[in-house]
Amino acid sequence: MGDCKHNSATEIGKPKIKHDWYQTESQVVITILIKNAQSDKVKANYGERSLSVSIALPNTEIEYSLDLQLAHEIVPTMCSYIVSPSKVEVKLRKKEGIRWTNLEGEGKEEIVKAIPNAVVDALGPPLQQPPKLFKKDWDKIEKDIKKMEEEEKPEGDAALNALFQKIYGEGSDEVRRAMNKSFMESGGTVLSTNWNQVGQEKVDAKPPDGLEFKKWDS
Repeated sequence: MGDCKHNSATEIGKPKIKHDWYQTESQVVITILIKNAQSDKVKANYGERSLSVSIALPNTEIEYSLDLQLAHEIVPTMCSYIVSPSKVEVKLRKKEGIRWTNLEGEGKEEIVKAIPNAVVDALGPPLQQPPKLFKKDWDKIEKDIKKMEEEEKPEGDAALNALFQKIYGEGSDEVRRAMNKSFMESGGTVLSTNWNQVGQEKVDAKPPDGLEFKKWDS
């Protein structure tokens, strides 16, 4: 809500009737404090910079009138009034979204002005949009890593273990039984894929040269 001002009808022989006004961003609302006014007894004429309201006072032959020369322009076709038991409200639609300092007279426009072109040119061109973020293709990265791992050639024990895993994974059931039996019975010192050989008898431990196999008592 904005500024409020109070005036009164001062014509001789007529009752003093107050009117106030306030404003929003788009409207100026004038409140005329007349009780029990009848809608068909209210007339309002709107001009681009003027307002004329006449109201027949209830139970009298007196007519109240309010004539204003507005401080700023309004839109006549978008103005209206509302009659209630305690007042009559006249709603004026502002032509421009500015703050009125006065209801009547020559009001000062309080509106944000556009920046002059000379100032805009002096500021230079607008900042460029930031470059788009690079979106990584995680599926491709995962495939590349897997390919690198496959291409790496293991050495030493790692190479031997990889070879055994390949033989075990691709071997027949007899090959797998032979590998399991020979490895378990020899205490991990023998790994054979020949089931015909290891399937007939127990596989003895064969530690490397210079070492002796010893079974620990449980």
